[in-house]
Amino acid sequence: MPGSWPLARRSQALAQRGAIFNRIRMFFHEKGYLEVETPFRIPAPAPEAQIDAIPSDGWFLQTSPELCMKRLLAAGYPHIFQICRCWRDGERGSRHLSEFTMLEWYRAQADYQVLMAETEELVRAAAGSESIDYRGHKVDLSLPWERITVRDAFLRHTDTTAEAALADGSFDELMVERIEPHLGLTRPTFIYDYPASCSALARLKASDPTVAERFELYIGGLEIANAFSELIDPVEQRARFEAEAAERAAQGKLTYPMPEKFLAALSGMPEAAGIALGLDRLVMVLLNADCIDDVVAFTTEEL
Repeated sequence: MPGSWPLARRSQALAQRGAIFNRIRMFFHEKGYLEVETPFRIPAPAPEAQIDAIPSDGWFLQTSPELCMKRLLAAGYPHIFQICRCWRDGERGSRHLSEFTMLEWYRAQADYQVLMAETEELVRAAAGSESIDYRGHKVDLSLPWERITVRDAFLRHTDTTAEAALADGSFDELMVERIEPHLGLTRPTFIYDYPASCSALARLKASDPTVAERFELYIGGLEIANAFSELIDPVEQRARFEAEAAERAAQGKLTYPMPEKFLAALSGMPEAAGIALGLDRLVMVLLNADCIDDVVAFTTEEL
């Protein structure tokens, strides 16, 4: 049948994808996490300057289930996870989909260091092996994984500092072009302690408030996950949202309503850590796929 070949040739990848998802769910159920579902269509996403939501009849398709899941934390659900669809406008490429599958989990009374260790457990469980091959690199999943601060990564891989790169506007470019290609090539790498200005929803580090308790996980040069110790101060969070909204306006981007119900719930939220992990990307890495299109049933262009 016309158009059926791309679907048929993915059959093995989709079977392996299903097995990976089953192992992920088993991991969380065995650790006592509650699997939750939250709405895909929401009235107000987090107003982050670099993430664009897709409008949906006056509301928005979620870019992440983060705000709703944190409201569940505030309501007394201490360990929760979700596998869901998310949407981000303008994101398409060999490693990006505008509609994609996200794994998010939140753990009360934990910080980003605790979550790093749990992420190691989760990825190893999802892989079901001690090593993988990805884009010509043999990646060792045995512990310990590499951990490097953002400051040290800039000193190691660029000719400037993270602070100077922020000041001259080259931070994101240097991260993508000079640092990311070196991360996670022989073993997964956590890059952590991001500049405070790059972490709109993360708690600042008590011993160094110029950085936030945030990390990203890289495998084979590819970002897999973003996590942090959660900011639970509603006054500070509102101020950061207002700054992000102002930046969106300055860039000529669509502005969103303030997520008032989330901000109202934040004062009741316990100390916690949370993480967003791109499942399509994780499957892509575990299956050594060349393109993210190879590990999903349909791309937008095929509909």
